[in-house]
Amino acid sequence: MRQIVLDTETTGLDPHKGHRIIEIGCVELIDRKRTGNELHQYLQPGRKIDAGAIEVHGITNEFLEDKPKFVDIVDDFLAYIKDSQLIIHNAPFDVGFINVELKLTDRDLGDTSKYCEVIDSLVMARRMRPGQKNSLDALCRYFNIDNSQRELHGALLDAELLAEVYLALTGGQSALFQENEPGKQVHTEKIIRQLDANRPVLSIIRASEEERGQHEAWLDELDSMTEGKSLWRKDF
Repeated sequence: MRQIVLDTETTGLDPHKGHRIIEIGCVELIDRKRTGNELHQYLQPGRKIDAGAIEVHGITNEFLEDKPKFVDIVDDFLAYIKDSQLIIHNAPFDVGFINVELKLTDRDLGDTSKYCEVIDSLVMARRMRPGQKNSLDALCRYFNIDNSQRELHGALLDAELLAEVYLALTGGQSALFQENEPGKQVHTEKIIRQLDANRPVLSIIRASEEERGQHEAWLDELDSMTEGKSLWRKDF
């Protein structure tokens, strides 16, 4: 399974008001593993960047003066994303910009749906955490993912963080019992074995006081990781 985690930076908020893509960042996942095959491109938008947008991503008009236009890289971009699942946080925003850029090439390229399926990780996060903040930063905190380098938005950095968030969102609880690495998501296949009906009765081994203390410490860490929303201490 090939998935592309994608993020963009833009000159402003609305492509239908003339705003354009100025940065594309993509991270490739195959069978839920990063391959190192990344796509990162700055683009010359042919217009000025809104001051508010510069405050978000820090990309200036001067920096983009010698960068290619979207039409110059569109073939490589489409070849990269073709037949993949695109994973995007708040997909309508980025897909809306990409579709406008495709239309502006005047080459009858269609829209994003012609090339790949789109998965919106924001929708997934809202289903998992209804009523909670589900921005990329909030999800990094929730899953204990280091986003300390994210002082400004950047398409490639945000795609890298989103890849980790997506794997955490879709990884179930496989990481809960990994020793010493509570923030690391580990994805393993389940092995199902048929038990012998005539097997000996298993003895019951009670936890020692030291083990109970370690268990309580781990529950404290879970509470910290989930902002107090862990279910392990709740009575139902």
